Amino acid sequence: MKVVHTSDWHLGQQFYEHSRYTEHQAFLDWLCQELVQIEADLLIVSGDIYHTATPPAASEQQLYAFIKQAKSLLPALHIVIIAGNHDSANRIETAKPLLQQFDTHVVGRFDKHNPQNVVKTLAMPVGKVNVVAMPFLRSADITHLDNDESSYAHAVRQAYEDAYASIVDRDVPTIAMGHLHAKGGDISGDSERNITIGGFDSIHADVFGDLPDYVALGHLHKAQKVANNDCIRYSGTPMPMSFAERNYKHQVVLVEFEKSQVKAVSARYVPRYKEVILLPEKGGATLVELCEAINALELPSCDNVPKPYLRLRLNASETDSQFRHKIEQALENKPVHFCGIERVTQQAQHDDEVIFEDLGKVSELAPTTLLELAYKEHVDPQGVPSNALKKCLEEVLVSLSEHDK
Repeated sequence: MKVVHTSDWHLGQQFYEHSRYTEHQAFLDWLCQELVQIEADLLIVSGDIYHTATPPAASEQQLYAFIKQAKSLLPALHIVIIAGNHDSANRIETAKPLLQQFDTHVVGRFDKHNPQNVVKTLAMPVGKVNVVAMPFLRSADITHLDNDESSYAHAVRQAYEDAYASIVDRDVPTIAMGHLHAKGGDISGDSERNITIGGFDSIHADVFGDLPDYVALGHLHKAQKVANNDCIRYSGTPMPMSFAERNYKHQVVLVEFEKSQVKAVSARYVPRYKEVILLPEKGGATLVELCEAINALELPSCDNVPKPYLRLRLNASETDSQFRHKIEQALENKPVHFCGIERVTQQAQHDDEVIFEDLGKVSELAPTTLLELAYKEHVDPQGVPSNALKKCLEEVLVSLSEHDK
């Protein structure tokens, strides 16, 4: 049995106001061909199909067209999709009756009173497989939580155990899905919502128990193993979701089973459709240095080669009031999608941390970063927000997120 694990497509994302529709389509077309080449039996997508709870109609059409195309190429293929924290559980669930006709099984919400609903026992020509399609768990989906990290972890563990209890045939492979932050996982801080229930941003990998033969995770954008276990993995995003992810090796994961045992786990690397360029790579540069670096860029000269994304890092100490005009002149007629300028402080030159001074890009900052900036400006320039204040902010954000879904 051949299973392909992917996640975090973020269909509908605007990358610094630039549409990524063609990038996503290129990935979906590649994935279809990859499924055929692999002769895949099952495709699992571990959440964050869409970038927002209300994606553009064109992005929804992209998903459905992909499923139709994949099924036409591989009639025996099954697909399992769960909702992530970016997705609307209701929107995912609404499509369920239609998608079932394409052997596509979607789960938007976990019902603690009916945990068996997330378990999909699929019968395929190569055999059966149990898929525990656990979506992103919101506070209303699991048992009441105390303000304690172990309580949250216990509630998540209990959700999986309740789902496992409904599995009848345990002699076939079992795959557990999840959309969460497992402890130790490397995050991309400027593109992943590092907020979970109760203010705790990660849980230990042992919540998945001993039953699953493979755990297919989503949410963290970097492809990686969890707890150094080959069979507990994040597939990562298929393309950079931020400039911090420009050097990731984007991939999908191929899991090969022999009877009920995992025989091999390997990466299938996704071709980079558009390059992501940050000038300079680390720290900042003077205005003269930036203009020289722009002129030295080797850019595509053919119209059919996608324009790369370009973002610039300018020293915060730069005093030339005409810097925007001069940069615009340097960029004139350059085949790039310009993604703005970061002003880099002296401290960031060493820490590789960036202060975003463009108010149009304030949404790119993590909520906790915004809190820290506001605290320094209005309360104490040398201080940091208390843990209680951070926890209050997290609870508000979780409440708003649940209201939107």
